[in-house]
Amino acid sequence: MTPYLPIAVVGLGYVGLPLSLQFARSGFPVLGFDIDLTKTELLNQGQSYIKHVSDRDIAAMCSAGLFEATTDFARIKETSASIICVPTPLNRFREPDLSYVIETGKAIAPHIRKGAVVILESTTYPGTTQGELREVLERGSGLAAGLDFHLAYSPEREDPGNPDSKVARIPKVVGGLTPACLEAARKIYALAIENIVPVSSCAVAEAAKLTENIFRSVNIALVNELKIIYERMGIDIWEVIEAAKTKPFGFMAFYPGPGLGGHCIPIDPFYLTWKAREFGLHTRFIELAGEINTAMPEYVVEKIVDALNTEGKPLKGSKILLLGLAYKPNIEDDRESPSYVIMELLEQKGAKVSYNDPHIPMIKHTRRHDALAGRQSVAVTEAHDAVVLCTAHDEYKVMDFSTFTIPVIDTRNCVSKRNRKYYRA
Repeated sequence: MTPYLPIAVVGLGYVGLPLSLQFARSGFPVLGFDIDLTKTELLNQGQSYIKHVSDRDIAAMCSAGLFEATTDFARIKETSASIICVPTPLNRFREPDLSYVIETGKAIAPHIRKGAVVILESTTYPGTTQGELREVLERGSGLAAGLDFHLAYSPEREDPGNPDSKVARIPKVVGGLTPACLEAARKIYALAIENIVPVSSCAVAEAAKLTENIFRSVNIALVNELKIIYERMGIDIWEVIEAAKTKPFGFMAFYPGPGLGGHCIPIDPFYLTWKAREFGLHTRFIELAGEINTAMPEYVVEKIVDALNTEGKPLKGSKILLLGLAYKPNIEDDRESPSYVIMELLEQKGAKVSYNDPHIPMIKHTRRHDALAGRQSVAVTEAHDAVVLCTAHDEYKVMDFSTFTIPVIDTRNCVSKRNRKYYRA
């Protein structure tokens, strides 16, 4: 195996595309694989479909001969390593859906070279790499993992929209099926990433990723619950957090919101709860956090009802404008966004809901909220009965709501120019 053969990155989304470009910037050619022909054609033309990844960066790597995108999985045979960065969602029963991982394994298996490295980055439960993925790779290739090819797991740590989050500088946890597999994967990542953190097994690396996201889920649930308690007591949770975080040890600030969104935190904890049942264990703490976070959109709807009642208006028939569909500020990523849940809950109760999001001009098809596809962002005006801020985009932080005569309900504590009918939720 020579590191100068191209590195394959399978799945060119929010994880795979930045990783591909980091390898290319480091001088190592990358073949990017995706099943979406539109994506691969755009990339080969030097065009990005992810806001925080620039056309210029893609075009520069393409013109230098360091990056090419393809849908032809037979070209895996041209590469020295395959890094799998595909989605791992939940199905409608909130159980792990490994279909993208399994189908990717089937697609690349017949083309794996002897001595090649296969690394899974998709978040999953401990045992997936050495279990399900290993099985499909060995069956499809006729090769033995740990003998004929190297198998490893390294969790992604992408933070979309964070300008301080650089792929090269984020420490990379890596676990291998065997010590030789670990060393082979470490060498691959060392080509482009500054700090490699080896662990003793694939399962440890898989568990580390789940632990990182469960930590966030549980702590966000805690502050969401505290928000409701303190609000009833007449205490401002945001002021409480600002005071508490002045402690230089033993406290880390987390902030409440309208619910959880994104590709990780709302989903990943349930991978562990599902796997734990195999061992006869019930993850009460994790599931309680999930229940609290999942209930937050209903809390927001209750606050909207309260604000409208103050105006003498029922929710049914009222026109509500939601500000922000993205799950976090200043990006176009709307995966698992609680804004969609709030929108659907309001409409189920008879409200007429529209939205504004400068980063999402039109709602695309989604797995869970496909009925909303095609709706377009509207202007922020008073042609509504209430405005509900769901995402703390920079545009909303500076927007002047001081003259608005309708209720403004803020779920993120980010409105600076407030009107007399300002509410927190």
